[in-house]
Amino acid sequence: MEFLTLPDGRTLEYLVDGPAGAVPLVLHHGTPSGTVLYRPIVDAAAEQNFRVVQASRPGYGASTPHPGRTVASVAGDTAALLDAIGATSFVTVGWSGGGPHALACAALLPGRCVAAATIAGVAPYGAEGLDWMDGMGAENVEEFSAAVAGPAELDKFLTEAAKPLAGVTAADMVAAFGDLISEVDRNALVGGFADYLAESMRAAVSHGIAGWREDDLAFAADWGFALGGITVPLALWQGDQDRMVPFAHGRWLAEHLPSPEVHLAPGEGHLSLMDNFGTIVAGLRRHVDRLS
Repeated sequence: MEFLTLPDGRTLEYLVDGPAGAVPLVLHHGTPSGTVLYRPIVDAAAEQNFRVVQASRPGYGASTPHPGRTVASVAGDTAALLDAIGATSFVTVGWSGGGPHALACAALLPGRCVAAATIAGVAPYGAEGLDWMDGMGAENVEEFSAAVAGPAELDKFLTEAAKPLAGVTAADMVAAFGDLISEVDRNALVGGFADYLAESMRAAVSHGIAGWREDDLAFAADWGFALGGITVPLALWQGDQDRMVPFAHGRWLAEHLPSPEVHLAPGEGHLSLMDNFGTIVAGLRRHVDRLS
């Protein structure tokens, strides 16, 4: 783990893995999660000559909390991190709760972001024509209802929800996800992937619930940027068996993002969709190569 002091004095923890000097692939983790690298993701990125750069959002791990942050806030932190590692341009991928943060980087860092992809990314809360919680598992409905109710209710929910995650293991993951996973996602929770998810959950709550709280409040508020202002190439991936971020979120984003490359995948869930990571980063590589 490496640590960066940001211009406002906050600390940002991050990891870099992959070919030295390669174009960074800035990976935005889900919610809740911490900075843990999964070797198949790093290897898939390296095959396309990308180095993975992942930071813990404020409040996760050793990254200083940033109360009141918006989704857009990630762009400034990402720019500072890229400056610190000596990178001018980058591509970005956001999975789940990382999806909006990848979109923020695409919208707000267009001179540096070459291309972006979202994997099972959440849509804006209150989006016209979208029943935001319809199709979510019971745990997410309860969590985001608390987020909409305000910080006090959310703190009460997250304090209890975090307790079992502090020591969660791979063997616990199916039970930990509860109503949030479909059958295809249960089948994906095996081997190293289950170990990775358990480790990322433990990392998420290792310093408390501040990061989780700040993420949820940011999702339920104005994101701080316009989706219609994204000009860089963008790929959108969403499965129809997803009970964490329902399929309707992907359809809504497909209709409201400017000219995305859309992959609405039948039979895929929230977790199983990550099996497509190699294909996703190969698509990003094509955009980089077009600029060479």
